Amino acid sequence: MRAALAGSDPAATTAATATAVRYLLQLLTDQAPGNTVEVRVPPFGAVQAIEGPRHTRGTPPNVIEMDAATWLALATGSVAWSVALATGSVAASGSRADLTEHLPIFRMRE
Repeated sequence: MRAALAGSDPAATTAATATAVRYLLQLLTDQAPGNTVEVRVPPFGAVQAIEGPRHTRGTPPNVIEMDAATWLALATGSVAWSVALATGSVAASGSRADLTEHLPIFRMRE
């Protein structure tokens, strides 16, 4: 995960970023299981999480989308949800599209 956050070697960084994004998305689904909110981090992954009404067809009513750098920052506590939302780093639609209570997912040791 440190390699993904450091950004030194582009090829290694892409592979590390993909792994880190997928790992943190999996942790989100482990900690907040459900199918109410779809969290997308293109091109690396998308998951459905958070308990509530299940979505089965078409575009989900609650969608959160962001780039990998934003997801890594949110998931590790480097950026607050409110800041990412206010700066436009996160696109969130739907009444339940809020990850505030689920972040950070992972804290890196110093």
